[in-house]
Amino acid sequence: MVALVTPFDKKGEVDWKRLKELIAWQEEQGTDWIIACGTTGEAATLTANEHARVISTAVDTVKKARVAGGAASNDTRKASKLVKEVADHGVDAVLALSPYYNKPTQEGYFQHFSELAKSSPVPIIVYNVPGRTGGNIEASTTLRLAKVDNIGAVKEASGNMVQIMSILAKAPPRFSVLSGDDALTFPMMACGADGVISVTANLLPGDVSKMVHAALKGRWDEARAIHARLLPIHEAMFFESNPIPVKEAMGLVGQKVGGVRLPLTPISDANRERLKAVLRAGGVL
Repeated sequence: MVALVTPFDKKGEVDWKRLKELIAWQEEQGTDWIIACGTTGEAATLTANEHARVISTAVDTVKKARVAGGAASNDTRKASKLVKEVADHGVDAVLALSPYYNKPTQEGYFQHFSELAKSSPVPIIVYNVPGRTGGNIEASTTLRLAKVDNIGAVKEASGNMVQIMSILAKAPPRFSVLSGDDALTFPMMACGADGVISVTANLLPGDVSKMVHAALKGRWDEARAIHARLLPIHEAMFFESNPIPVKEAMGLVGQKVGGVRLPLTPISDANRERLKAVLRAGGVL
């Protein structure tokens, strides 16, 4: 599953033609799901009209891949409305970010996502990313949510392997656990996770797809070898805040996606050189 970047033109506007091309390329490379308007897609700086059109464009463009649309608000009423609006575009699932800034209790997280599940005609993917939201959904809460009708998965980006393994050990079969950190996809899948919502797949979708599908089929040596080869690139994607490095990397290899919108800024000269070195060493550049 690729957390797709949103391409911008030279004026900083969404490049709709390029967006369609990226989606078609992802499908050709073996990507199973397109995640539109997530963190990597710079959803926070898209207008409401852009947000809706990016998601509807993804739905209209795919031929075989599934689509999940992002929804984020720290107001449960607004989030419920947004979830329904995203679902109405014809997506297969909604990736719903945990509430940020107001720091809910664990009961607050549970009630928030339970309300979203009622609002959506398609399954909800809970997105836990404490480094961005300021709060963590604990394993016990995720396992409670796993029993709620219409909550189908969690994107776990806490980086806490003990927490993640606790979820994997007790999650019901109908509930998918997805890696939210490329570098942890292989170890998470070795413990029973079902895949990844990937940043690196914007740059190397074929390699990420091969690794995930090898792991799903129990070809662990093959998956491990790909993981080891990709690990420095995974790390490089976070030399600065995502999606600054991945957009820079895509531009370096000829996949033009434009820059980032403020308050994100272009990659620093020093980190651009570090990024180039990693891409050269990995045979990408």
